[in-house]
Amino acid sequence: MAEAADFPGTSPSPARRWLRRTAALLVGTPLLAGLLQAPVGPVAHAAVPSAPADATGSGTVDVSLDALTPTAPDEDDKITVSGTVTNQGKQTVTGAQVRLRVGSAPLGGRSEIDGAAKRTGFQPGLDGTEVGGKYVDKFAKLVPGVRQDFSVSVPVKALHLGADGVYQLSVALTGQNAAQPYPQVLGIERTFLPWQTEAVDTKTKTTYLWPLIADTHLTAKTESDEQQTPVFRNDELADDLAPGGRLQQLLALGSDLDVTWVIDPDLLASVEAMTKGYRIQNPDGRTTRAGKHQAVATAWLNDLEAAVKGKKVVALPFADPDLASLAHNGRAVTGSLSHLKEATDAGASAVDTILHVKPSTDFAWPADGAIDPSIVDVSTSAGAHTVIARSDSLRETDGLTYSPTAARPIGGGTTAVVADARLSTAFQGDMTEAENSTLAVQEFVAQSLMINLQDPGRQRSIVVAPQRMPTASQAQAMAKALTTLQDGQWSEFDDLTTAAKAKPDPRATTRVPSTGSYPAALRKQELPRSAFESIHETQGMLERFQVILTEKDRVVTPFGRAIDREMSTSWRGRPSEATTYQAGVKNYLRELTEQVALIERSDAKLSGRSATIPVSVQNNLVQGVGHLNLRLFSENPTRLKIGDGQYEEIPIEVAGGHSQSVKFTTTANANGPVPVYAQLYTEDGEPYGEPVAFEVNVTEVTPAVMLVIAGGLLLLVLAGFRMYTQRKRAARKPAMQEGPDEGPDGGSGPASGEGDPEQPSDPTPDTAPESTDPSDTGERVDR
Repeated sequence: MAEAADFPGTSPSPARRWLRRTAALLVGTPLLAGLLQAPVGPVAHAAVPSAPADATGSGTVDVSLDALTPTAPDEDDKITVSGTVTNQGKQTVTGAQVRLRVGSAPLGGRSEIDGAAKRTGFQPGLDGTEVGGKYVDKFAKLVPGVRQDFSVSVPVKALHLGADGVYQLSVALTGQNAAQPYPQVLGIERTFLPWQTEAVDTKTKTTYLWPLIADTHLTAKTESDEQQTPVFRNDELADDLAPGGRLQQLLALGSDLDVTWVIDPDLLASVEAMTKGYRIQNPDGRTTRAGKHQAVATAWLNDLEAAVKGKKVVALPFADPDLASLAHNGRAVTGSLSHLKEATDAGASAVDTILHVKPSTDFAWPADGAIDPSIVDVSTSAGAHTVIARSDSLRETDGLTYSPTAARPIGGGTTAVVADARLSTAFQGDMTEAENSTLAVQEFVAQSLMINLQDPGRQRSIVVAPQRMPTASQAQAMAKALTTLQDGQWSEFDDLTTAAKAKPDPRATTRVPSTGSYPAALRKQELPRSAFESIHETQGMLERFQVILTEKDRVVTPFGRAIDREMSTSWRGRPSEATTYQAGVKNYLRELTEQVALIERSDAKLSGRSATIPVSVQNNLVQGVGHLNLRLFSENPTRLKIGDGQYEEIPIEVAGGHSQSVKFTTTANANGPVPVYAQLYTEDGEPYGEPVAFEVNVTEVTPAVMLVIAGGLLLLVLAGFRMYTQRKRAARKPAMQEGPDEGPDGGSGPASGEGDPEQPSDPTPDTAPESTDPSDTGERVDR
């Protein structure tokens, strides 16, 4: 019977109200958090809510509040609330009525809004009083499981709203069933009604970031034509750009709002690539097919250029790199941070070139605005001086009863722009459900008004940084809420640059949270160290490759941007896809480097003491290559010399799509096989590609060579024989001088004409002396 006083036409007695309020003081501890932030002014006098009572049967019927107009009504407006009711019980509900219930006083702070939004079930006293009279939608019966529509319209004056503020507004269904045959609340849904009758003297300055960011769509591959036609991973980007698509909705809605555009330049580059003709990678990963949505891409870019004209545009570094992953896992990997500076410069250039606006690059936006000292250091390493954080990361510690201005110095010349966490996360979740969208819009606008009412005379600048990639339905809800603020009487819009320069609140926290306080859930989504090591390997391959190219930009630019995409924040929570993309970039670069290679060759047979050996280089690239040296090595230079020693090196250039042969001079000193191998080198002495090994076999010596060798041997024999005879004669000569001189009749003296063979009277030889010069070279062969 306690609920009877809350039915239409009745009211609680004074004694009962006193008892309820006394009970509230005893059990209302959970409300203290909200009371601590009670706003100055009329809202501070809000009545203390009644104590919760047991909600008998209040979950029997599901009440879905699908629409509420207007979001923030004026005095002369009529509020219309519509939705559906569904009997979730097992018994038919009879005598059902849908009515509105309004709190008797404004809520006392932002935490009271939070508490009311989380409550379930009907709680007398906390759920306000029923709006009586004819403002009702009745149902004779509600059959289990059957959904029925309702609509209730009430003039604002019939709500009897008092002081300006945020009021709790509930839609409640009363009825009865066989198990409980008396009227009671069987279902309820709560929302909030912002009520501001006149424009405030000091409006809250609100900055809303409108992000145009997408997943990675471009691969590192391009066709080999002159235009380098780009290859996309799939054709999903075209779906997002088409009418009704996510990016088309973001653009169309944002064009009518006073927002700061935050753009990933990779998205612009990808859309522009589509306008010039593009290819789509087939599932096999190797073949492609033609894309057909050039007109859609062109129209979207033209509309975007018109929308941002005269507006503030913030360019993120190219491909929106994951700053937290860089700080926690990539910083220790050589060269990782250098990519951030390159991505920043490339991003600014892309926005300027494509949209013809000069963007700001002074802002770094870590994932979900979560920061720690290492993230701040990395964020500012590429030249940014402002970090977009969020209030659930940079938490207030001074017990402030109001939301402070977003900008605050955090040391080292860096400013943190601290986005309001409640407002920034208001539209996360499934906004395709009308109820979710309606409740999110009402709560967002209510929180915005409550910020202003916390300290009406204090000028504050509030920043809202929503999710990076809102869905189309989320964008629609965001736009509805912002439209209400634009037409409201307590808020005015500012751009992000102005918000960053606002005078900081001296009591607002400036202490960056420690690394250990970084959310574990976000850390699990980061790119691992192995990802940055893979990127480092790819970068090294690219640097070695580019030195041989005659048209470096055709390779360096697309691969440089592909490496940026490997570090994108969009890979968070998608580790397998990130790994696949990284491997694809590396493998394709390896394929290109292998297009310049030595041609395998068979073993060579040399039939002479010296010969030339040809080695060929094939260039299957479209462009020419140079700055290469080709070396041919001998494994046994004592048997087979290359050039003047173990190896010979010859510079080489090869036109695109051609091969080039290089001939090396060899000298064989003996028959038999000798292993040799060829290797390409860059000008700085780094090996390029794989070596080619083969065998050179000296199988025979030519007659000329044999004659030279035989002549040499004969000379050695003759010289030895001459020395022998000379020594023998020299030994006999003393003996002859000591013996009798017998004369011509048989004496023992020497006969006439004998003695030293080279006497002055000897005639001149009729043959030339043996030559000591080397013989002529043998037969030259080309293999």
